[in-house]
Amino acid sequence: MKNYSIVDSDLVNKIILPRSKQSRKGDNGITLIVGGSRIYHGAPLLSSIAALRSGTDLVYTAIPKINLSPSRNFSADLIFVPFPDDKLTSGAVRRLLNTIPKKIGAAGIGMGLSFSKSQSLLTLIDGLIKQDARLLIDAGALIPEILSHIVNTRTVITPHAGEFKRLFGDLPTEVLDEQIRLVTKKAKEHGLVITLKGFWNIVSDGDQTFVSQRTTPAMTVGGTGDILSGLVAGYLTKYDSIHACILGLYFNGLAGLNIFNKLGLHMVASDLLAELPSVMKDFDKISD
Repeated sequence: MKNYSIVDSDLVNKIILPRSKQSRKGDNGITLIVGGSRIYHGAPLLSSIAALRSGTDLVYTAIPKINLSPSRNFSADLIFVPFPDDKLTSGAVRRLLNTIPKKIGAAGIGMGLSFSKSQSLLTLIDGLIKQDARLLIDAGALIPEILSHIVNTRTVITPHAGEFKRLFGDLPTEVLDEQIRLVTKKAKEHGLVITLKGFWNIVSDGDQTFVSQRTTPAMTVGGTGDILSGLVAGYLTKYDSIHACILGLYFNGLAGLNIFNKLGLHMVASDLLAELPSVMKDFDKISD
């Protein structure tokens, strides 16, 4: 008996919520993205624009101060909150938590992020949970020390196979059924929502499991995972954790397929940002 569901347009259409035509700025979500480093300046920018594309109203982007000027030139649509060092420190976390609005609905942490000690990351996670922000954790922030701080919170984690092993000590095989069993088991044990990225993208909260096949090998280009994380973080302001992951995977993959049909294997991740509205608009709903 099949123990998972396929992510498809019918499922997505059932999940999508209407936007009130009377809504005001902020009603449709406020998202925080924390990432970046001296080397990986682009990751939080891709994530932040993707969060805006998800339909969230405001995105605050916390990045190292050394990346501030080029980041502002990249986009006028983001609100930047620079931290003073090229790594996230405990002092920077305290200032960040005191600076951001108290109405942050969700936060994506880790895209390109470098931190001085694990304690600074843990302080950030604890502080955001205390503020009732829903969390997505990705990339460099996926270290074993976070698990005891996010257990039973339905926090979203988005590892590829190597990051999954770093977190849990188990390396997923290439066999789909075995991947599903492992992801479901770990999600259940820790009270998390896990999105394992790869040829098969597997989403599970331990009870429900969904599978989405990668739409094109062009999606292996760097940055597509950062865009997925931004989409999911944006959706987390309005949707439960597993639905946010499903929507992010579906639209990221469909945008990638459209670009592949235009450009072949020559896409770059930022191409997705321009393509996302085209694949999303047919699912838009507006209510009174």
